[in-house]
Amino acid sequence: MSHVLRILGIDPGLNRTGYGVIAVEGSRMSLVQAGVIRVPPGALAQRLRAILLGLTEVIVATSPQRVAIEKVFVNINAQATLLLGQARGAAICAAVAASLPVNEHSALRIKQAVVGYGGADKQQVQSMVQRLLALPQPPVQDAADALACAICDAHGTDGRAAASTRARRGAAAWRALGERLLRA
Repeated sequence: MSHVLRILGIDPGLNRTGYGVIAVEGSRMSLVQAGVIRVPPGALAQRLRAILLGLTEVIVATSPQRVAIEKVFVNINAQATLLLGQARGAAICAAVAASLPVNEHSALRIKQAVVGYGGADKQQVQSMVQRLLALPQPPVQDAADALACAICDAHGTDGRAAASTRARRGAAAWRALGERLLRA
Protein backbone atom coordinates (compact mmCIF):
# COMPACT_ATOMS: atom_id res chain seq x y z
CA MET A 1 0.00 0.00 0.00
CA SER A 2 1.52 3.30 -1.04
CA HIS A 3 1.49 6.56 0.87
CA VAL A 4 -0.83 9.37 -0.24
CA LEU A 5 0.79 12.80 -0.24
CA ARG A 6 -1.29 15.97 -0.25
CA ILE A 7 0.27 19.08 -1.74
CA LEU A 8 -1.22 22.57 -1.52
CA GLY A 9 -0.30 24.75 -4.48
CA ILE A 10 -0.71 28.51 -4.12
CA ASP A 11 -0.93 31.24 -6.77
CA PRO A 12 -0.70 34.38 -4.63
CA GLY A 13 -2.33 37.67 -5.53
CA LEU A 14 -3.66 40.70 -3.68
CA ASN A 15 -7.03 40.57 -5.46
CA ARG A 16 -7.37 36.82 -5.98
CA THR A 17 -5.24 34.06 -4.46
CA GLY A 18 -5.65 30.72 -6.16
CA TYR A 19 -5.21 27.48 -4.27
CA GLY A 20 -5.31 23.84 -5.22
CA VAL A 21 -4.76 20.69 -3.21
CA ILE A 22 -3.84 17.48 -4.96
CA ALA A 23 -3.41 13.94 -3.65
CA VAL A 24 -0.44 12.05 -5.03
CA GLU A 25 -0.26 8.28 -4.78
CA GLY A 26 2.61 6.80 -6.75
CA SER A 27 2.29 8.27 -10.24
CA ARG A 28 -1.43 9.05 -9.83
CA MET A 29 -2.64 12.54 -9.00
CA SER A 30 -6.16 13.62 -8.12
CA LEU A 31 -7.91 16.80 -7.12
CA VAL A 32 -8.78 17.24 -3.46
CA GLN A 33 -9.97 20.85 -3.53
CA ALA A 34 -9.33 24.00 -5.54
CA GLY A 35 -10.64 27.52 -5.57
CA VAL A 36 -9.94 31.20 -5.31
CA ILE A 37 -9.77 33.40 -2.24
CA ARG A 38 -11.31 36.69 -3.32
CA VAL A 39 -9.55 39.40 -1.36
CA PRO A 40 -11.80 42.36 -0.53
CA PRO A 41 -10.54 45.86 -1.35
CA GLY A 42 -9.26 47.95 1.51
CA ALA A 43 -6.16 48.57 3.55
CA LEU A 44 -3.16 46.40 2.67
CA ALA A 45 -2.94 44.87 6.13
CA GLN A 46 -6.57 43.72 5.97
CA ARG A 47 -6.06 42.25 2.50
CA LEU A 48 -3.01 40.30 3.70
CA ARG A 49 -5.05 39.11 6.69
CA ALA A 50 -7.75 37.82 4.31
CA ILE A 51 -5.13 35.79 2.42
CA LEU A 52 -3.63 34.42 5.63
CA LEU A 53 -7.00 33.43 7.10
CA GLY A 54 -8.36 32.06 3.82
CA LEU A 55 -5.35 29.80 3.31
CA THR A 56 -5.42 28.75 6.96
CA GLU A 57 -9.01 27.55 6.41
CA VAL A 58 -7.90 25.59 3.34
CA ILE A 59 -5.02 24.00 5.28
CA VAL A 60 -7.31 22.99 8.16
CA ALA A 61 -9.94 21.58 5.78
CA THR A 62 -7.57 19.62 3.49
CA SER A 63 -4.58 18.62 5.68
CA PRO A 64 -1.77 18.98 3.12
CA GLN A 65 1.70 17.68 4.01
CA ARG A 66 3.55 20.38 2.10
CA VAL A 67 3.04 23.59 0.18
CA ALA A 68 4.24 24.72 -3.24
CA ILE A 69 4.23 28.37 -4.22
CA GLU A 70 5.33 30.28 -7.29
CA LYS A 71 8.45 32.43 -6.96
CA VAL A 72 8.00 36.15 -7.50
CA PHE A 73 9.28 37.41 -10.81
CA VAL A 74 10.49 40.97 -11.11
CA ASN A 75 8.64 42.98 -13.71
CA ILE A 76 8.82 46.57 -14.88
CA ASN A 77 6.33 47.78 -12.26
CA ALA A 78 8.33 47.64 -9.01
CA GLN A 79 5.29 48.59 -6.91
CA ALA A 80 3.27 45.66 -8.28
CA THR A 81 6.20 43.31 -7.63
CA LEU A 82 6.45 44.49 -4.01
CA LEU A 83 2.71 44.06 -3.44
CA LEU A 84 2.78 40.56 -4.95
CA GLY A 85 5.70 39.75 -2.66
CA GLN A 86 3.64 40.79 0.33
CA ALA A 87 0.71 38.59 -0.77
CA ARG A 88 3.19 35.75 -1.22
CA GLY A 89 4.56 36.41 2.27
CA ALA A 90 1.08 36.13 3.79
CA ALA A 91 0.60 32.81 1.97
CA ILE A 92 3.94 31.47 3.18
CA CYS A 93 3.09 32.56 6.74
CA ALA A 94 -0.11 30.48 6.61
CA ALA A 95 1.95 27.42 5.66
CA VAL A 96 4.70 28.07 8.21
CA ALA A 97 2.14 28.67 10.98
CA ALA A 98 0.81 25.17 10.22
CA SER A 99 4.39 23.77 10.36
CA LEU A 100 4.27 22.82 6.67
CA PRO A 101 7.39 22.77 4.50
CA VAL A 102 7.26 25.25 1.60
CA ASN A 103 8.80 24.63 -1.82
CA GLU A 104 9.19 27.51 -4.27
CA HIS A 105 9.02 27.09 -8.05
CA SER A 106 9.63 29.48 -10.92
CA ALA A 107 6.85 30.08 -13.43
CA LEU A 108 9.12 28.64 -16.14
CA ARG A 109 9.60 25.37 -14.23
CA ILE A 110 5.91 25.08 -13.43
CA LYS A 111 4.96 25.44 -17.10
CA GLN A 112 7.68 22.99 -18.14
CA ALA A 113 6.48 20.42 -15.60
CA VAL A 114 2.82 20.73 -16.58
CA VAL A 115 2.80 21.62 -20.28
CA GLY A 116 6.33 20.67 -21.32
CA TYR A 117 7.07 24.19 -22.54
CA GLY A 118 8.19 27.11 -20.37
CA GLY A 119 6.49 29.67 -22.63
CA ALA A 120 3.03 28.09 -22.36
CA ASP A 121 0.06 30.45 -22.05
CA LYS A 122 -2.61 30.39 -19.34
CA GLN A 123 -5.11 28.42 -21.45
CA GLN A 124 -2.53 25.70 -22.16
CA VAL A 125 -1.83 25.39 -18.44
CA GLN A 126 -5.57 25.18 -17.67
CA SER A 127 -6.06 22.50 -20.32
CA MET A 128 -3.15 20.36 -19.14
CA VAL A 129 -4.18 20.65 -15.49
CA GLN A 130 -7.64 19.46 -16.53
CA ARG A 131 -6.13 16.47 -18.36
CA LEU A 132 -3.55 15.55 -15.71
CA LEU A 133 -6.15 15.56 -12.94
CA ALA A 134 -8.93 14.07 -15.12
CA LEU A 135 -11.29 16.96 -14.41
CA PRO A 136 -14.61 17.31 -16.27
CA GLN A 137 -13.82 20.96 -17.10
CA PRO A 138 -10.82 23.26 -16.78
CA PRO A 139 -10.41 24.91 -13.38
CA VAL A 140 -10.66 28.70 -13.16
CA GLN A 141 -7.40 30.42 -14.04
CA ASP A 142 -6.05 31.24 -10.56
CA ALA A 143 -6.92 27.77 -9.26
CA ALA A 144 -5.37 26.18 -12.37
CA ASP A 145 -2.12 28.07 -11.75
CA ALA A 146 -2.09 26.90 -8.12
CA LEU A 147 -2.80 23.30 -9.17
CA ALA A 148 -0.01 23.54 -11.76
CA CYS A 149 2.37 24.59 -8.98
CA ALA A 150 1.33 21.58 -6.89
CA ILE A 151 1.73 19.27 -9.91
CA CYS A 152 5.22 20.67 -10.53
CA ASP A 153 6.08 19.97 -6.90
CA ALA A 154 4.76 16.42 -7.21
CA HIS A 155 6.97 15.88 -10.26
CA GLY A 156 10.11 16.35 -8.25
CA THR A 157 10.78 19.67 -6.64
CA ASP A 158 11.17 22.23 -9.36
CA GLY A 159 11.78 19.74 -12.15
CA ARG A 160 15.40 19.23 -11.05
CA ALA A 161 15.26 15.49 -11.66
CA ALA A 162 14.26 16.01 -15.30
CA ALA A 163 16.86 18.77 -15.70
CA SER A 164 19.51 16.51 -14.19
CA THR A 165 18.60 13.72 -16.62
CA ARG A 166 18.79 16.14 -19.55
CA ALA A 167 22.17 17.40 -18.32
CA ARG A 168 23.54 13.83 -18.09
CA ARG A 169 22.26 13.05 -21.60
CA GLY A 170 23.74 16.28 -22.91
CA ALA A 171 27.10 15.56 -21.29
CA ALA A 172 27.09 12.03 -22.72
CA ALA A 173 26.32 13.40 -26.20
CA TRP A 174 29.20 15.91 -25.91
CA ARG A 175 31.59 13.16 -24.76
CA ALA A 176 30.57 10.97 -27.70
CA LEU A 177 31.05 13.86 -30.11
CA GLY A 178 34.46 14.63 -28.59
CA GLU A 179 35.54 11.00 -28.91
CA ARG A 180 34.47 10.94 -32.57
CA LEU A 181 36.36 14.15 -33.27
CA LEU A 182 39.50 12.82 -31.57
CA ARG A 183 39.37 9.62 -33.65
CA ALA A 184 38.99 11.56 -36.91
